[in-house]
This record gives sequence, structure tokens and C-alpha cells, in this order.
Amino acid sequence: MARKVIEEAKFPMLASMDDDQPRLRPVSPVRVDGYTVYVANIRSYHKTGEIAANPKVELCYLAPNHDQLRITGVARELGQEDKALIDEIWEETPLLRQYLGMSDNPELIIYRIVPHRVRFMREWALNYHDVPVPIGE
Repeated sequence: MARKVIEEAKFPMLASMDDDQPRLRPVSPVRVDGYTVYVANIRSYHKTGEIAANPKVELCYLAPNHDQLRITGVARELGQEDKALIDEIWEETPLLRQYLGMSDNPELIIYRIVPHRVRFMREWALNYHDVPVPIGE
């Protein structure tokens, strides 16, 4: 049921911290592997500084039937050692190509959000249930 929320919701909200002020915005993941979520970003966006200062983030997916999935984790920028993965994501994501032109555009950042905790709640059940996160995610 929890993974179904990811499939149905598609566009989660990403929470980060701007000093002592929480910030929330919708994001469009470019890849999802289990509960590990990859999110593209533009280096000049404000959230880049927020995540650099505090990489602890949370994603919240809300399905059309109001089931919720929250993924608490750490956002890590993919680097040169991840070039093959960056190229795969680039080829799978026409929107990146349209806006950024090339996969080595210095403005492109792809974050891997590694889950530490995953919680699921059925529509208006008012309590979350921990979802097991496989080792290595």
C-alpha cells in the first residue's frame, strides 16, 4: 500500500529548513528506487542553500484517496562518481533536457534522498505506521 501512494501521488511536497524557518514546496522526482527518491534541482534555487546547510529533509506524498506517505531522510547531491546514474536519469527525463540542454550543465543538481524513516497513514486514520526500509536504501 505504501509504494502505491508514490505511484498515485507522483508529486510530493519537500520540506527543508531555512535557518529556523521550515520551507515546503512541491517537487517532481526524476527517479524512485523503492523509498529512495531522486529530485533534480537548479543550483541557483534557494533550496540548494537550505539543503547544503541542513541536508535533513522530508517528502510527503498525498494520494488522491488521501492516503499519505512520509519519507524522512538525508538529501545528498550526486557527484562525478555517479555520472552513469546522472546520465541514465538525464536520458529518462525529457524535461531536464528541455530546460538544461546537457547533463553536465553546472546548474543541474540531482539529490538522492536516502530514507531513514518511512511512515504510512490510510485516509484520515489519524495515526502513522512505520514502513520497513530495506537495508541499503
